[in-house]
Amino acid sequence: MAQSITTDRKSFLLQIIPVMLCFFAMGFVDLVGTASNYVQKDLGLTDSQANLFPSLVFFWFLIFSVPTGMLMNRIGRKKTVLLSLVITAVSLVFPVFGDSYTIMLISFSLLGIGNAVMQTSLNPLVANLISPDKLASTLTFGQFVKAIASFLAPILAAWGATTYFPTFGLGWRALFVIYAVICVLSVSALAATPIDEERPDKASGIGECLKLLGKPFILLCFIGIMCHVGIDVGTNTTAPKIIMERLGMPLEEAGFATSVYFIFRTAGCFLGAFILRSMSPKIFFGISVLMMLAAMCMLFVCGTLTSIYVALALIGFGNSNIFSVVFSQAILSTPDEKNEVSGLMIMGLFGGTVFPLAMGFAADAAGQVGAVAVMTVGVAYLMYYTLKIKTIK
Repeated sequence: MAQSITTDRKSFLLQIIPVMLCFFAMGFVDLVGTASNYVQKDLGLTDSQANLFPSLVFFWFLIFSVPTGMLMNRIGRKKTVLLSLVITAVSLVFPVFGDSYTIMLISFSLLGIGNAVMQTSLNPLVANLISPDKLASTLTFGQFVKAIASFLAPILAAWGATTYFPTFGLGWRALFVIYAVICVLSVSALAATPIDEERPDKASGIGECLKLLGKPFILLCFIGIMCHVGIDVGTNTTAPKIIMERLGMPLEEAGFATSVYFIFRTAGCFLGAFILRSMSPKIFFGISVLMMLAAMCMLFVCGTLTSIYVALALIGFGNSNIFSVVFSQAILSTPDEKNEVSGLMIMGLFGGTVFPLAMGFAADAAGQVGAVAVMTVGVAYLMYYTLKIKTIK
């Protein structure tokens, strides 16, 4: 009996480690905030022009998420994740050839497509390996691994931009090469991992998937995901700009603000993986949203580096577990249609297009206070969503 338990545990680890490496690759999408700031500096773009890059990345979630849910029904979740990793690797190769507007548009488009496919297929793949009561905490741990890649991005970009170590003339774009190599390793690891998948009862069409938005709770979850990713991408992009506007610091120094956000988001994901095993998701979600609300109030008025960092830390910690709770609530509320619901929830990452565009225009009109006001609207909705969270038995 003991030997059987040991064998099962070893088998589980051999499956979950490659899956977690895929979560790390999923975090590559967050380099878009850092990269857009460097491209803005290199090409002399306005805020609204530069914010087109993160908006473009998340636009593809609107187009590809639901079709990916259908694709999973035909070829399986693991093969769909492998396809997403290949697309992501290709996207990371393009900036090696330069950072012109056209090249970066192509790169970010492919990065968005690959990430849309990956997020739609990887989360349900985890549901294949984990019991329902542990799903939220396991997805949160996956988000912790993803966040490591996210907070390393600005550090690696700054290293590439300032180091004397040879980067073959790439500068900050050395970041893309490093992540491309890791992406190839992720493909190899997952391809070599056997995973038994549950087969869907039927193949659904786009119409059947979209009809699920007619269920009030699924629609609430969909908008919740939009707000979560809008705040995430918005903070990632806007944090350095707030410091540059209010304190006059150069981008290379102000860019550390993004790392502060991701450091605390990473810590929040790590702690959340354990807290969600013992605390009600509703209570923990409510505390997280209150932290973000306090941070938004601070960003409206604070004018010192320390106070801005404190606000970013609160947003990072507060926003770290929002996705996991909302996604698991949606999946478990409709257990017979996991692939379809996953496609819809990931389509909600389209909020990463809506929020940065709105924030860019608001910032051009009123400074970075305008951008903060747009994010505050998202936090207010999450406060409302807290009241609707269901108890998972």
